[in-house]
Amino acid sequence: MSDKVSGFEPFFDTESKVLILGSFPSVKSRRIQFYYGNKQNRFWKMLYGYFGEKEQDEVSQKKKFLSRKKIALWDIVTSCEIKGSSDASIRDYELADVPALLKESKISSILLNGTTAYKIFSKAYHDCDVPYFLMPSTSPANVRYDASVWYAALDSVFKK
Repeated sequence: MSDKVSGFEPFFDTESKVLILGSFPSVKSRRIQFYYGNKQNRFWKMLYGYFGEKEQDEVSQKKKFLSRKKIALWDIVTSCEIKGSSDASIRDYELADVPALLKESKISSILLNGTTAYKIFSKAYHDCDVPYFLMPSTSPANVRYDASVWYAALDSVFKK
């Protein structure tokens, strides 16, 4: 294993309605210093598609989009030992302080992007008062990805 690697601060504001939690940033995400930096990851295509907007490449535009849509992003692991971008290799990790973020926002739903994020979150925060849901990973490695599951979960937040 290598030295510990750090992830990102949460992206949110006091008006955020939904928190999308991944596991830990990929090598490509760490390179650009923002979430879902691998262009093969389906995350941005899915999210922009849900809202019927043209996908933007610039991080600054993505941040404006997220703020406008009241979406918070973070990873359940804030630092860890990891080989490349492999969730399976995550070791000696530190947890995100999700309860603190929830107190500072209007988040009413947590969507966990993939099994690793879900397992770590539900073990640490099984008594969380905010409903949380396992979502199919948007990673290009996930052959069972299904955007309709994401759309249904987003509907439950945005079409109330």
